[in-house]
Amino acid sequence: LQKSLNETFGADKYSEARKEVLTNMFSRPMQMALYFCTGVLEDETLFRHYALNVPFYTHFTSPIRRYADIIVHRLLSASLGASSPIKMEKEAIQKQADHCNDRKMASKRVQELSADLFFAVFVRVRG
Repeated sequence: LQKSLNETFGADKYSEARKEVLTNMFSRPMQMALYFCTGVLEDETLFRHYALNVPFYTHFTSPIRRYADIIVHRLLSASLGASSPIKMEKEAIQKQADHCNDRKMASKRVQELSADLFFAVFVRVRG
């Protein structure tokens, strides 16, 4: 898709803006990643990463950013024997994952509404 976009748009002063707008529109409908506890899901096909085409996948970033990443770091550390085992039941971990998903979706919705609002203001001011 990205290669097609790059080839389709010319080199005029608006080509980069058109490409950015369409890339944003194409990526919006993609399913958001969800946090979940593997111990509560019996269907292992749900662990799959569609875009990377791998059957098992986990992702985390620096634990200074998101609570979900802190949980993943703690669980990974415990599973590798680098720290003591986590004293949480899998249902409690799933409850935390659900809460993180809810907050992430609410944040994304606010971000989208904010972008829509500022775009509408921009169009109104610019005509």
